[in-house]
Amino acid sequence: MSGPGPVPVAGLVAFLAYHLLQRMTELFLSAGNTRRLLARGAREYGRGHLPALVAMHALFPAALVTEVLALGARPGRLTWLWLGLFAAAQLLRMASIRALGEFWTARVIVLPGAPRIRSGVYRWLRHPSYVAVVIELLSAPLMFGAWRTAVLFTSANAFALSVRIRCEEEALAGAA
Repeated sequence: MSGPGPVPVAGLVAFLAYHLLQRMTELFLSAGNTRRLLARGAREYGRGHLPALVAMHALFPAALVTEVLALGARPGRLTWLWLGLFAAAQLLRMASIRALGEFWTARVIVLPGAPRIRSGVYRWLRHPSYVAVVIELLSAPLMFGAWRTAVLFTSANAFALSVRIRCEEEALAGAA
């Protein structure tokens, strides 16, 4: 929803701060887990698609800010619904990271012979972290009425995940 109303600066700044802190924490955790897994003989797969994923996730906050500040996007009546979905996505992401433990990385890293994780949230969902990202890329912009950002990044993410999940499934099948 675009139109009159105050710019939600405080909410946008709070969201951006949270988003940056979350991503930096995840990258730190991922780097440590990657280093330890590779030292144990793990292999990385799908390196070629990683720069596109990184670019997409780096451009997301910029697109959100641009739509709010330059294009006049404003929160609508469903803001609380979108905030609730965003919060649920964060819980799902944390549950995924916790279930994978030392095997969680931002890259596709597979340790040959390691058992496939089927505990925690992985009992019910095959790719819970990716489900969380889908929900996040849809709900976060819509909290601010930034429907263009939601459509663009949800669409780009759908393509990225089609490549990423195929890569991950092939890597896991080959390591079994």
